[in-house]
Amino acid sequence: MRIAIVGFGEAGQIYAQDLASAAEVRVWDKKFLTHQAGHLQGLAAQFSVRPARSLADALDGAHLVLSLVTAGNALDVAEEAAPLLLSGQFFLDFNSVAPETKRAAAGAIAAGAGEYLDVAVMAPVPPKRLATPLLIGGQAAGYAAETLHALGCNARATSDRIGDVSAIKMCRSVMIKGLEALTTECLSAAQQYGVAEAVLASLHASFPSLGWNEQLPHYLISRVAEHGVRRAEEMGEVVKTLQHVGVSAAMSYATQQVQADLPARMAAQGLRYSDLMPFVWQDALDRL
Repeated sequence: MRIAIVGFGEAGQIYAQDLASAAEVRVWDKKFLTHQAGHLQGLAAQFSVRPARSLADALDGAHLVLSLVTAGNALDVAEEAAPLLLSGQFFLDFNSVAPETKRAAAGAIAAGAGEYLDVAVMAPVPPKRLATPLLIGGQAAGYAAETLHALGCNARATSDRIGDVSAIKMCRSVMIKGLEALTTECLSAAQQYGVAEAVLASLHASFPSLGWNEQLPHYLISRVAEHGVRRAEEMGEVVKTLQHVGVSAAMSYATQQVQADLPARMAAQGLRYSDLMPFVWQDALDRL
């Protein structure tokens, strides 16, 4: 089986590397046309996958096409892929976008010969890699889930309608990305006032099972520091999701701003996430 992976970032690299043992994998990313090409081609060689020369080259002969790009590029990739797909090719949209964005992408694919599947990635791809839970939606959801399962993925057919699994993902993100943002905002202020330990002790007393006295604050704030730009983009899609059904999305809009703010402050000081490793939230916020 030949698999095309469009988007060779963190998640795309993990899926490419792990699927290479079970299938012929081609990868494409627009960064192959930039100064990053040499580095990405080196990774492709390391993972035993083939870097494509173009999107058309990546899709040629692929049975499954996995789109793992950013939220802002998800619809564009589907529209670019649509006229290139032939009957029997399945376009699996793994991107974290609003149900309406997924339906627009499905409409673009439907205008051609390919088959569109809505995929919701329900946890960070690292550390579970192929074992990361996937929910599949679309008319061929059952077939896609079985095929992915045979390749080692943790996939489950959930709905025959496009948009349902993305609605699950987006509504979940209100809580998950919101908790990350609230923790960052809460402890940023507590650190400045010199009361962080007292705040964490109070949170632990109220919610003793969550780990406020251990690794949870480090983990939540690290996710913003490492992935805040991408998470902010996803929260823009969450806002669209909520507003489409008449929910104001005030909290989600604020979460988007906080997710974007921390990496913006890091960039202003020339700090990379790797500069903050091993990540200790107190040290990271003190440096900012």
